[in-house]
Amino acid sequence: MGQIRKRLLKDASLLPASSSAELDVTTGATIAYSSEVPAHPVDNAFDGRDGPGGTYWESARENTSETLLIEFDRPQSISRLIFEVEERQFERTQEVRLEVSCDSGVTFRALLVQEFVFSPRGATFQREDVRRNVEGISHLRLVIVPNKSGSGRAKLTSLRLFT
Repeated sequence: MGQIRKRLLKDASLLPASSSAELDVTTGATIAYSSEVPAHPVDNAFDGRDGPGGTYWESARENTSETLLIEFDRPQSISRLIFEVEERQFERTQEVRLEVSCDSGVTFRALLVQEFVFSPRGATFQREDVRRNVEGISHLRLVIVPNKSGSGRAKLTSLRLFT
């Protein structure tokens, strides 16, 4: 029997993103939002300064579900989403629901529900890299429940979309 060929991956984030290209949300869409803290506007989720300690969007209201709605200028096909959330102060569970519309925002269907569990003494940062093939998306809606467990404000460090 021959010897197996193998190698250690130094960092999973270095894996190729396949042939997908990142969508420039700032030039190809309008972002509607239910609230924001002026020091942490929704713009921060799309500024490329992601990772632990990166800039972030934060809602202005505590313990209130918030909505971010991306209204694309023209329908998009999305194959991959990367989003990050960081919480260093409070122990809580934040839920993020991603929904898509292919009919100009008339109806939405669920794409993903993700829970982020944070503890200042443990997990403070989470990154999700999700593969879903959806074509003809006119709107992408994020519904963020900041206090599924515990209390706090809705936060999102970054959201990246790929074709």
